[in-house]
Amino acid sequence: MKTLPPCWRLLLALVTLRATAALAHGGLPETTNVSLRRGNDSDLIVGASFGAVISRDSGQTWRWICPEGMGIGAWRPERYFWLTDGDILAATGNSLVRSSDGGCTWSMHPTFKDTWATSLAVHPTDERIMYVTTGKPYVANSVYRSEDGGQTWTPMVTPNAETRYSVVRIAPSDPRRLYASGLDGSGMFLLRSDDAGQSWTRLPQPLPQFQTPYDFIMVMVSEASPDVLWAKVSAQGYSYLLKSTDGGATMTQVLEVADILIGAEVSADGNTVWAATPVYLYRGREGEAIAPLPLPNGNACAKRSGDVLYGCGSSWVHEWALARSRDEGTTWEPLFRLKDIAGSHVCGESTPVQQACPSRWPQVAATLGSSVATDGGVPSGSDGGTNGPGDGTSPPPPAAKGGCSTASGLAPSALLLLTLGLSRHSRRRQARRD
Repeated sequence: MKTLPPCWRLLLALVTLRATAALAHGGLPETTNVSLRRGNDSDLIVGASFGAVISRDSGQTWRWICPEGMGIGAWRPERYFWLTDGDILAATGNSLVRSSDGGCTWSMHPTFKDTWATSLAVHPTDERIMYVTTGKPYVANSVYRSEDGGQTWTPMVTPNAETRYSVVRIAPSDPRRLYASGLDGSGMFLLRSDDAGQSWTRLPQPLPQFQTPYDFIMVMVSEASPDVLWAKVSAQGYSYLLKSTDGGATMTQVLEVADILIGAEVSADGNTVWAATPVYLYRGREGEAIAPLPLPNGNACAKRSGDVLYGCGSSWVHEWALARSRDEGTTWEPLFRLKDIAGSHVCGESTPVQQACPSRWPQVAATLGSSVATDGGVPSGSDGGTNGPGDGTSPPPPAAKGGCSTASGLAPSALLLLTLGLSRHSRRRQARRD
């Protein structure tokens, strides 16, 4: 791998130290996941540590949706689902939220107001069918199914206060095959259903190779086979990516990193896998060991759409916050930098996002280093969420290069913010000890 200059290595070290604190306390503004509208790749929504960022023009213009406007507070969805009809849904880890006007108005589903919606899965071809897992301690949790596009929900597993579910996934090649990971008094387990959730087989995951305590969380199912799936484990400061080729009966370790594994993606044929941590994006091809890619080398995430791979990056390290690759991550085309966000999302006057976000934008803009110091989120009438003319985003940045000058993206303010963040986190930890 290409050697980074000393000051970049310092910044990476600081980013790594900040990773755990950022998950719990907000940390630096960063992108965390990316989703595309089904059937229309010109619409993108990017989850972030400071809310969400949305584009309606293939990534030319990006606008901010504040968490207050969404009603999610500090809860961050692992992913968004932007449906064909335009609705956007997400399981935040707390509530199940939905927007039917392009991200301007968000509502929480009452079924999950007393529990935690930990994961959402949507049928690959019939968007009326959805699944949600819940995982709030000391509350009766289950795997829920909707057959009316998320309006009503029915538990598919007997609700049980001793069980917490973390993730549900649908096999793209056979949507009747479902997987759900969870935890109860007996340990970690994987549930598998071959009949769309009508019945389930429990597959215990003792994993004796790991020292306790550890977790076990389902990640994804291959598009090529319903029997091929991946899960992640965190134990004693290390993360592991596990693969099964027999429907979850057995798992084999394919990656070990001294970092937080935040997500994974796989190619359509199942022969290439990407694993994302806050520092690197790893790639493994059939017959090859999984190894880190040169970029992104900060705040990695991965999402594939057809033959295009999207990846989150850290604007504090190599300028771009989101990029796409057409060669499986070997080279990247930057889509936007955090400082290029053109203000809050364009919404109608009466919408929660329009009421909450513009007043907060100047402070966010200062943090991001945005040249748009005053908000440009002018109401757009009844067409909530559609960018108006003259949004004026600066062109995409050039591909990242080496060096440590301010022009190459390593601004002194970034190091200062990182250092202050570390200091604040250390003081919090010391206060808890005292």
